Amino acid sequence: MIKKRRMFFRMIFASLMRRRSRMIVALLSIAIGATILSGLVSIYYDVPRQMGAEFRNYGANMILTGRDGSFTNTNIAAAKGVIPSNELVGAAPYRYENVRIREKPVVAAGTDPAGVKATSPYWLINDGEWFEKSGELLVGANIADAFRLKAGDKIEVSYTPESQQAAAADNQVVEDNFREFTISGILKTGGSEEDYVYMPMSDLEELTGISDKIDLTELSVSATSDKLKDYASEIDSVVPAVNASLVKRVTASEATVLTKLQALVLLVTVVVLALTMICVATTMTAVVAERRKEIGLRKAIGASDGSIIKEFMGESMLLGLFGGIIGSVLGYVFAQQVSIHVFSSSISFRPLLVPITIIVSILVTGVSSLMPIRSATDIDPALVLKGE
Repeated sequence: MIKKRRMFFRMIFASLMRRRSRMIVALLSIAIGATILSGLVSIYYDVPRQMGAEFRNYGANMILTGRDGSFTNTNIAAAKGVIPSNELVGAAPYRYENVRIREKPVVAAGTDPAGVKATSPYWLINDGEWFEKSGELLVGANIADAFRLKAGDKIEVSYTPESQQAAAADNQVVEDNFREFTISGILKTGGSEEDYVYMPMSDLEELTGISDKIDLTELSVSATSDKLKDYASEIDSVVPAVNASLVKRVTASEATVLTKLQALVLLVTVVVLALTMICVATTMTAVVAERRKEIGLRKAIGASDGSIIKEFMGESMLLGLFGGIIGSVLGYVFAQQVSIHVFSSSISFRPLLVPITIIVSILVTGVSSLMPIRSATDIDPALVLKGE
């Protein structure tokens, strides 16, 4: 049994080596098909993560608001606890208050600078730099133009406490709270953010005398739209004081782009596999035509159709095995280069994809060889040996 198996493999290798040029063409086509298959499937499964990271540059995709107006830091911590830490890119709380600069009303937003950087990476500091510490103020471009402010200027911000607002309405003497700030930079976004001034949350709490009050919180979550919906529903049930809603312009766009991109990858993979099958089938047909006399002679001396089928199928599957191994290695390299040049980040290696690629390559090669092998079994020894 062992000798028969050894002889079988020796026959296959000898047959492949005698027709090296044709078999190399078939091997290359299988390897290229396996490379595209392995590479595109790797990209297919890694695209949601890569695209999600790209879409995070367009801002937050979830907003937390209070059901009764405002909510607290404790509520934010509970809501963030619903989302896995590896999926939470950042969280930026906001509190808005009416303040005055040079006796003119302005809306000030207290927030966390580090959180804003994570949730709103598209914010552009046109002049100066980010506000990082207490006493620094980031001014929207429209406010800066209206008051002719620039980075480095010092301005005084005043706030009328709630206890003094009634007196202000009656034109009585009002004792305002004052705080001096240094303008760290001018914010340019092209949106409504340019109509506000931004300061650390602690400074706004000190200016107003009211702490632990949040109007809304922006969350940037690296997850699919379906998972985001699940997280929002869970937050609504776990934290009654908070209402979680999705930023549909971001989540809907992300879902649409991902669906179309994955469909394109799947289509290209199917087309490449079809072309690989055509190439292998053409090569095997040419090999059968070259070996007509050999096949006829073997059948004349008693070789069965089964043995001929087994030999040709063995050759094709061996090509599929080698092509799949080569394609698995080159596929990862291909996917890595695409990921680096398109998304500027590396792709994760999927060990399970190696045996899948090899098995698919063997199956594709075997299916492609069915028609040529069938024509080999239809050869009539008498006609072939007569030279017809």
